[in-house]
Amino acid sequence: MNRLAPSILSADFSRLGEEVKTIEEAGAHVIHVDVMDGHFVPNISYGATVMKSLLGKTGLPFDVHLMIENADRYIESFVTENTEYITVHAEACVHLHRTIQLIRSFGVKAGVALNPATPPSVLEYVLEDLDMALVMSVNPGFGGQKFIPSAMDKLRTLAAMKAERNPRMVIEVDGGVSLQNVSQLTEAGADLIVAGSSVFGAPDISARVKEFLALM
Repeated sequence: MNRLAPSILSADFSRLGEEVKTIEEAGAHVIHVDVMDGHFVPNISYGATVMKSLLGKTGLPFDVHLMIENADRYIESFVTENTEYITVHAEACVHLHRTIQLIRSFGVKAGVALNPATPPSVLEYVLEDLDMALVMSVNPGFGGQKFIPSAMDKLRTLAAMKAERNPRMVIEVDGGVSLQNVSQLTEAGADLIVAGSSVFGAPDISARVKEFLALM
């Protein structure tokens, strides 16, 4: 089943609990948590404290996307009863296999994200260890960017790798996702769809979630 993961990076933080409740009631499946450090990416977002403020306020699982350096130092702080995935960037991890095993040691599913210029072949020797591969369809750091078309080919390549070597692996796409391209993304192989400004920037957030679900 394809799942929708609205990114709270684009939410109104003065009404974060309320907006998360809105997307949950509308049928969203996952909360995408974008963590940025101002080093690996040119922006700073928030940390584990903001994510943990949602505990007890939602039953949705957390999909934590660490766009940070030295991820091993911070992984444990994002482990909660709601945390389903913790994803690190291949470009930021010197010992990627070790980091994947660290995430899984906490009973959390491990993902690896690929920047637009990073080929799927980077995952060649860790593919069987992955619970998720995340295709960045924008350069990470800011919400509301334009979709990079070459991500479609990367999704298809990963879908073929998944079918051949790791059928349980989830393929996620993040960046520039809209009502106009979400059907193409799922057809190309995306299982988990991240949408930020296209959900939380809509005049009616609940209605927008339902529009996405209908197209997926």
